[in-house]
Amino acid sequence: METRANHVLVGAFTVAVVVGGLLFALWMAKALAERNWSEYDVVFTEAVTGLSRGGVVQYNGISVGEVRELSLDPADPRKVVARIRVEADTPVRADTTARLAFVGLTGVTQIQLGGGRPESPPLRETTPPGEVPRIIARDSAFANLLAQSEDITATASEALLRINRLLDDRTVENVARTMVHLEQVSGTLAAERDSIAALLRDASASAARLERVLAQAESTLGGLDRSVAVVDRELPALLAQTQRTLAEIEALARHGNALAEDNRAALRQFGQTGLAQAGPTLAELRSLMRQLNRAAARIEESPAQALIGGPTPEEYRP
Repeated sequence: METRANHVLVGAFTVAVVVGGLLFALWMAKALAERNWSEYDVVFTEAVTGLSRGGVVQYNGISVGEVRELSLDPADPRKVVARIRVEADTPVRADTTARLAFVGLTGVTQIQLGGGRPESPPLRETTPPGEVPRIIARDSAFANLLAQSEDITATASEALLRINRLLDDRTVENVARTMVHLEQVSGTLAAERDSIAALLRDASASAARLERVLAQAESTLGGLDRSVAVVDRELPALLAQTQRTLAEIEALARHGNALAEDNRAALRQFGQTGLAQAGPTLAELRSLMRQLNRAAARIEESPAQALIGGPTPEEYRP
């Protein structure tokens, strides 16, 4: 009996040790798991259709975790809270963003994390102790498209109505008449192709003549520019010389005025006496000139008599 009791004690001790070891291993595994993973709550303000537990969580396209749980926000049932678990070394910062991303055309969605500047603090450091950090998700491109679908539908309907009004029977008839007129115009142009060709040749010749005229005009303008350049170059010297001449004339006028001012008394006396004697003097000069003219006439008629003297011989007349 005593031997059996010892065996029972040994067996019980062995079982206890094994169970304790298993419990310790489980505890260590849980501790390691909790130490290697971090949990966050991602809050969506849109429907998360296609997202389920075990869904993939990516950071800039790299798989870093999975979705652990989906639930409605008790404070606001319009919001969906997704509890995610990501690797502990994932750089989730205070300005990290999240959004839904669709995988191909299968309808499966996943959570995409992104953003986060290097200088931003980690999100866990800005969260009070004991609370799960929260990331407010942005609306996905599909949600924005659905939100704008009503406007797009209304715009498309209005466009279709305008197209229908544009393509009524009257418009179709006008288009048909326009096509007929275009066909007539095309036929007329085909019939007058020789005249059109001649017109184009004349236009080409006229363009060539115009080009030559423009070349000559350009040459003329070049000569004019050179003449203007010469005038611009010589004009300052000419203006300077003119200014000097005007200055000299002005100085001469000032000297004349000063001379007249200094000899005003003499000029007045000359005007009173000299001019009074000028008349008789001129009369005597005129008399002297007449006498000289008569003497010259006599010398011309008979030089010897004019020089020797005596009576004037009579002219022989047959």
